[in-house]
Amino acid sequence: MPSQSFTSPLLGDAQLYTAGRWHHASDSGTREIINPALGESFIRVDEATPEDVTAAISAARTTFDDGRWPATPVAERAALLRRIADLLVRNKAELARIETLDTGKTLAESEIDIDDVESVFRYYASLVETQADRVVDTGVPGVISRVVREPIGVCVLIAPWNYPLLQISWKIAPALAAGCTMIAKPSEVTPLSTLAFVRLCEEAGVPAGVLNLIQGAGSSLGSALTDTDAVDFISFTGGLATGRIISETAARHVTKVAVELGGKNPHIVFADADWDSSVEQVLAGVFLHSGQVCSAGTRLIVHESIADEFVDALVARADQIVMGNGLDPAAKTGPLVSQAQLDKMHAHVASAVAEGAQLRCGGGRPDREGLAPGGYWFAPTIFDHCDRTMSVVRDETFGPILSVERFTTEEQALALGNDTDYGLAAGVRTSDAALGERMVRGLRHGTVWLNDFGYYTAAAEWGGFGKSGNGRELGPTGLAEYQETKHIWYNTAPSASQWFTPHEDDQQKDNQ
Repeated sequence: MPSQSFTSPLLGDAQLYTAGRWHHASDSGTREIINPALGESFIRVDEATPEDVTAAISAARTTFDDGRWPATPVAERAALLRRIADLLVRNKAELARIETLDTGKTLAESEIDIDDVESVFRYYASLVETQADRVVDTGVPGVISRVVREPIGVCVLIAPWNYPLLQISWKIAPALAAGCTMIAKPSEVTPLSTLAFVRLCEEAGVPAGVLNLIQGAGSSLGSALTDTDAVDFISFTGGLATGRIISETAARHVTKVAVELGGKNPHIVFADADWDSSVEQVLAGVFLHSGQVCSAGTRLIVHESIADEFVDALVARADQIVMGNGLDPAAKTGPLVSQAQLDKMHAHVASAVAEGAQLRCGGGRPDREGLAPGGYWFAPTIFDHCDRTMSVVRDETFGPILSVERFTTEEQALALGNDTDYGLAAGVRTSDAALGERMVRGLRHGTVWLNDFGYYTAAAEWGGFGKSGNGRELGPTGLAEYQETKHIWYNTAPSASQWFTPHEDDQQKDNQ
């Protein structure tokens, strides 16, 4: 049973939000939320039913079809997004604390996440204000032809557990900017920051029915969220298997879908790369947030001439990474998010060892003082001498596990980097600008970093190739996902087309 010792001014008693009203689940169901650093429940939240989902979709549908929110002037919608951004600044400390307790990540990471969420709302406020109709030259005198953007309609927004507030903000911000209504569903594992955020949106003045919040397991709510004609767009970030199910279900209703389904991301290091920054960023690229990052650089592909020394340096540094409770300022990384994730990491290690990978460090619970015995701790892990036949190289591990492959030529490095079912992100490290340009253009991944890793901006699109998904978030395309384009043809001087008007000869024949 949860201790219920956790309190926050941003979390209320009732935790579902429909049509502008906070309420409990229709069957009074609840779920305990676990602090992963302790392995203990610390709060209980409402668990929605399919009937609650149907009610939320109905509220969003009614609100959109009413027409007042979609017709709200762009300036007013932009002002609303900026008020939300201001409230994020005001409540940054509390939101970061909630995120850390819920996910296990360090407080420093959570604070960066809140800053990024703020930037997303300010970006879309500015972007939607600058959008303009496109005028098309038809070549027809007296005709004005315009292409305009309109909100797509009712949106289902499903976010993952690793970046709960950040990932849902990538969806809510453009949806609000476009004039859509929505049902937000955070992961049942980490719902708290989204719950707190929706309360801030209510304070900012988001109209009733525009933003609705549903919490619960996708296994029980997924069908009600996606198998319906009442929804116009589904945005999902999560695993490949679930993304396939959502896409297949949506296809039956011809519902537009954007899915981001993870990655198995290569980090390619050439022999001439800057040594210190390469070691540092390979480590950060795979071990930040204990590797629970869709764009984590879990595949190190390193030139054979430096491979042994480079891996030795990584192992020495990995063993020094300070793990701890995210609220501890000394901690550099925290626990895994759940027992299920911990079990998966042990399974990946067992598979890698059985397939012949060389375990250089980690592989289980870290031997360090001060870690709560019930926490979901897993040490930074490096496997050397890996190849593409191994599941640890092919499968998305989504944890602090780095596999090391070696290459000899540029062509081999590129082939290895592209030899994956996924295509979300990749990194290249070299001092040769021409080589770097050839590599980044040749890699089939949605984001490619050259002599850097992990960074992004709200103004640039995010998404992947291959089985990493369809559609894009962030940037102008991230807003376009929530809009439909309409062509308006206006004839300012209408006249009869003469198509069916009888000719004089035809009239004479009729008279005969």
